[in-house]
Amino acid sequence: MSSILIIDDDPRNVFALSAVLKAKGHTCRSAPGMKEAFALLQAHTDIGIILMDMMMPEMDGYEAIPQLKASPDWKHIPVVAVTAQAMTGDRERCLAAGADDYLSKPVDVPQLEALLQQYLKA
Repeated sequence: MSSILIIDDDPRNVFALSAVLKAKGHTCRSAPGMKEAFALLQAHTDIGIILMDMMMPEMDGYEAIPQLKASPDWKHIPVVAVTAQAMTGDRERCLAAGADDYLSKPVDVPQLEALLQQYLKA
């Protein structure tokens, strides 16, 4: 079974997402930033989807997604932008950066579950 990688610098967001996903039977890994995320991706080949906070210190999602998509090892992993930015144009900006999909915070759990079903089956 594929695991879910949550990349978010806020431990409260990681805790909340992990709790919901684990309750639904998913395996989760988490990283507070891209340095740790890249290390996890190298160490674990079972990651089937990435839920990425777009606003993080050091390297944000807008920088990280193009790097992930440029890698032959990781370009196939769907990336869902999960962000508190829900203004007009933010969804398009995330998709333009290479995200496969977009969820605004607070996360709508049924919508998240639908995305996971869609991408983890693919």
